[in-house]
Amino acid sequence: MSDVAAVEQFVEKYKALKIEIAKVIVGQDEVVNQILISIFSGGHALLIGVPGLAKTLMVNTIAQALGLDFKRIQFTPDLMPSDILGSEILDENRQFKFIKGPIFANIILADEINRTPPKTQAALLEAMQERSVTVAGHHYQLNLPYFVLATQNPIEQEGTYPLPEAQLDRFMFAIHLEYPSFKEEVQVVKATTTDLKPKINPLFSAQEINDFQNLIRRIPVADNVIEYAVAMVGKTRPKETTASDLVSEFVDWGAGPRASQNLILAAKTHAAINGKFSPDIENVQAVANGILRHRIIKNYKAEAEGITDEQIIKSVF
Repeated sequence: MSDVAAVEQFVEKYKALKIEIAKVIVGQDEVVNQILISIFSGGHALLIGVPGLAKTLMVNTIAQALGLDFKRIQFTPDLMPSDILGSEILDENRQFKFIKGPIFANIILADEINRTPPKTQAALLEAMQERSVTVAGHHYQLNLPYFVLATQNPIEQEGTYPLPEAQLDRFMFAIHLEYPSFKEEVQVVKATTTDLKPKINPLFSAQEINDFQNLIRRIPVADNVIEYAVAMVGKTRPKETTASDLVSEFVDWGAGPRASQNLILAAKTHAAINGKFSPDIENVQAVANGILRHRIIKNYKAEAEGITDEQIIKSVF
């Protein structure tokens, strides 16, 4: 199949996937889009939202619709790295045997990742970056596709360990969940207070998702679009001469080169799901909020004056 035909097939399957997810998830269209863009781009996502906004249900539904193996890890203050990676035990023949932890799945939901100490948060990093884990000197490859979706509760500060900036940078998207609208909440209550359970049909296989990820990487990008993305990321750095006035005044640290790579990858996926064969500047702008939001460190002045991440990102377009 030619790449053009493959992109057209991808558009059709993506539409069907959105319909399947909408059987369970009401509204949240932009959130679902960003999660799916990061899956098909081969990235990971951080979901930030108050309790009860169906973060776990959303990931579970997406995993079922994609036909992938799904595991949930509930992060707690006493969780150890071996609890998620797995550990070696002595079997009945007195031989060491490795028991795989919950990290060995295609989609991992790292629930409330800011509840656990940094050493356990760091245990996820090798898996996220290298798609492999090392336990007791042995190297284990993870099954592809591999995708970590971490959730974080923004309103709780007590007994939490905020993710360090270097770890935040590993996430392709930081996605903010808002409360549903009145109409959507009415729909949610109607759907969840009956005994009807919608059945989610798996529409993809792991191999198909890998193939679509490779297809998206093959999508050509014009030099001016890449230069635009790199220039946009450069403008978020307060010490650069190109930095916007808002950035110079309200930002301590800007985004690094990973942001430029992720902008282009996500723009390719965004173009593909909209039936385009090459991304343009509009596609880069469409994904910029989710990709730059967690990579810009504002100073205390920005907090005091109520300057939002979105205002700062808009200023670098």
